[in-house]
Amino acid sequence: MSAEIVEDKSAQEAPAPNKKKKLIIIGAATVAALTLGGGGAAFFMGGKSAAKTEAHGEEAAAADEGHGEGDAKEGEGGKEGEGKGKFVDVPTVSVNLRSPDGAPRFLKLHLMLVPGTKTTAEALKDKLPVVLDAYQPFLRELRPEDLGGSAAVFRLKEELMVRATRVLGPGMVKEVLIQDLIQQ
Repeated sequence: MSAEIVEDKSAQEAPAPNKKKKLIIIGAATVAALTLGGGGAAFFMGGKSAAKTEAHGEEAAAADEGHGEGDAKEGEGGKEGEGKGKFVDVPTVSVNLRSPDGAPRFLKLHLMLVPGTKTTAEALKDKLPVVLDAYQPFLRELRPEDLGGSAAVFRLKEELMVRATRVLGPGMVKEVLIQDLIQQ
């Protein structure tokens, strides 16, 4: 009888390493899935928080202007009415991109700016050299992988808007429109 018990113990010990291997594999897969999920969440949350920060900054700028959008609607006969419906065409910008392998990479970007409530299209055209000067260093520091996907285009528009607002002041540029974005 004892021989049968010894055989049963050895039969139970043999599957134990297989169970441990399965548990280790399942645990490693779980850790990998959580890590990738956390990284993806951080990536997407990072873009959303930047958009929320910019939206909060625009609200603060509107509060600094006075009474916000109500004043712009009341003063349609003034400068606000002159800039509406017009776009300022920015000359095409071509820059070299930073590439890790040293291969030449280029970016060709054609933009349009929408004048804000504090300016006209003509006044914004006169200040284009200052805006382009602010855009150049940022665009030259981009890498090809920074321009992949639709979220990258959104981030690019945000960064260009931030730089235009920093140089010209709040309320001067309402929006940056990307007409062409060519990466070679």
